[in-house]
Amino acid sequence: MTHVVRLPAPDGMAPATGYSHVAWGTGRLIAVSGQVALDEHGELVGPGDPAAQARQVFENLRRCLAAAGASFADVVKLGYFVVDAAHMPAVRAARDEFIDAAQLPASTAVQVAALVAPEFLLEIEAWAVVAPERA
Repeated sequence: MTHVVRLPAPDGMAPATGYSHVAWGTGRLIAVSGQVALDEHGELVGPGDPAAQARQVFENLRRCLAAAGASFADVVKLGYFVVDAAHMPAVRAARDEFIDAAQLPASTAVQVAALVAPEFLLEIEAWAVVAPERA
């Protein structure tokens, strides 16, 4: 059995669209701070372009997870913070380049008035659980 379980629709609930209602795992918990669209030189990627920023954010998340011995297959929860909810289709498209759409984590998406800098269109945080044999 896998160390991460994702349940798109618990009994008595409508199926989730684009996420799982609940996910859990056994092993070592990894928290990845909210990532923004900065490259390895600290330069903004994709000014004004939510799709380009989302791809960079997911690449940053991938690098953070890898540094902790994890991958997107270990992610149980994503938290999305966007300055415009209209950016969510671009964010989900980028997500689907990195995460198996058949095994989506639990998630929360929130539209915020602003992020730490006005050029950032989104920030995403992640929670992952690494299998006990890898912990």
